Amino acid sequence: MIAIIHSIESLNIWIGRAFGWCILILTFSVSYEVFVRYVLNAPTVWVFDMMVQMYGALFLMAGPYALAQDTHVRADVIYRLVPIRWQARVDFLLYIVFFFPGMFALVWYGMEIASDSWRYQEVSWNSPARIQIYFFKTLIPLAGGLLIIQGISECMRCILAMKTNKWLPRMEDARETEDMLKDQASKFEAS
Repeated sequence: MIAIIHSIESLNIWIGRAFGWCILILTFSVSYEVFVRYVLNAPTVWVFDMMVQMYGALFLMAGPYALAQDTHVRADVIYRLVPIRWQARVDFLLYIVFFFPGMFALVWYGMEIASDSWRYQEVSWNSPARIQIYFFKTLIPLAGGLLIIQGISECMRCILAMKTNKWLPRMEDARETEDMLKDQASKFEAS
């Protein structure tokens, strides 16, 4: 079970890292647009649409990554005070009752939206560039599918936590600066 959990997490971490490059593309495209618009007085017709698609892709594909890293926002005022077995039971129940039905709806309706978009060869109507958006709409059911797979991994984590009364450590990818500073401070105090 642990091997399955880690393979699902590593897939979503890899996809999250790959789509993280959208941030760089967004930064360069915004800088380019600002330069050509305000310095050269020659705004583009395509950069805005491209930026919207890059942000949307980043937002969609960051969901499975964030779930794999346990970085989604949670109100855990009471949750963190209960034993791990009860945390796992609550998480498991919430995944079954709320998460999976929502993600299945996202995949189902996302597939309808994407297939319609491909059938019509949909283009953006927001700008004169009329760039294709059916590629982007394909990410909607893909993100939902990845979230379902990661949700299965999270349910497996809950089952392990219910049995062992401890959470399986996550595959570490990125760390908060605050956590790194705490580690450095504790190393400094120890020496």
